[in-house]
Amino acid sequence: MTSVLVIGDRFIPASSYADALAERLGDIPGVEVRTVVWRADKAEQHRLQQVMEVQGAGAVPPPPEVLAAVSDAEIVCLHFAPIGRALLEAAPALRLVAVARAGLENVDVPAATDRGVAVVPVQGRNAGAVAELAIGFMLAEARNIARADASVKSGGWRKDFPGARIEIAGRTIGMVGFGHVGRTLVRRLSGFECHPVVFDPYASDEDLSEHGARRADTLDEVFAEGDFVVVQARHTPETDRFITAKHFALMKPSAYFINVARSRLVDNDALYAALSAGRIAGAGLDVFDEEPLTADSPWRNLDNVTITTHFGGDTEDTNTTSAKLVADAVTEFLRTGKAPGGVNAAELGLT
Repeated sequence: MTSVLVIGDRFIPASSYADALAERLGDIPGVEVRTVVWRADKAEQHRLQQVMEVQGAGAVPPPPEVLAAVSDAEIVCLHFAPIGRALLEAAPALRLVAVARAGLENVDVPAATDRGVAVVPVQGRNAGAVAELAIGFMLAEARNIARADASVKSGGWRKDFPGARIEIAGRTIGMVGFGHVGRTLVRRLSGFECHPVVFDPYASDEDLSEHGARRADTLDEVFAEGDFVVVQARHTPETDRFITAKHFALMKPSAYFINVARSRLVDNDALYAALSAGRIAGAGLDVFDEEPLTADSPWRNLDNVTITTHFGGDTEDTNTTSAKLVADAVTEFLRTGKAPGGVNAAELGLT
């Protein structure tokens, strides 16, 4: 009997994985699916994920309820739960960790590799949700939707706003990164007849051409040309704080900056300076170095920024898709013994 343990959290419930696995495992005999729920509330789970993004999986102890359930698991499916060395050592039969996200900050991949455990992330699961939030930011900023709403609800009827009152249609969309989110964003924007210009050294010419996007040779070019500059790149050592004051100085005064990726891609002091001085029209931000923002955070006082609470990928559609992609990875492993999407699959001979 192969034991599959599903770790549900406050973002993706265990039932989503269980339902997806039930659809796919019908003709695979001898599989037992068990579930456990990480009990911390949603805000605490998000806070701990932020800790792991900076300090690694070992910075958060395994939840006791998860640690108690994992001893005989051969496959673990999860989203945000911490999978550090302590949990791996408590699961001697473990062979596969399937993670319902692309980022693996909550998994100690070297420790898993040392123990022969394949780690498989899923790609593109929240691309639609994040791309649509980026469009929401464009509309909210350029048309002052959130500011007008706040005015009316506080008893006012505001008509004067900061920034440039521009339309999305026909504008140049500067894109930093062209992965799943970037490609989806171009497709979602097609009705607006925008002109995407992309900086991504890893994107193929064929992919750009297929989506009607023009390659920028430098990051500077994206910032200088974009009416909206949308950041959707992965955070890596190469991209850490690689957007600097120089780039904000290149932007048009009428341009808007949108970050739906990671805060640590950006020199946020430089961004704040550009916004507070009115050097650029405004910004839409889903991510910050410290989340939640402190009560006295200066970001709360800017009149030309739309802020959301790092929920870019948090939709019902994303959760369903994530669980199905995890179930696909588990099914592949059970059928073939391979983990072709695993970040350590080649090292473990599982490709």
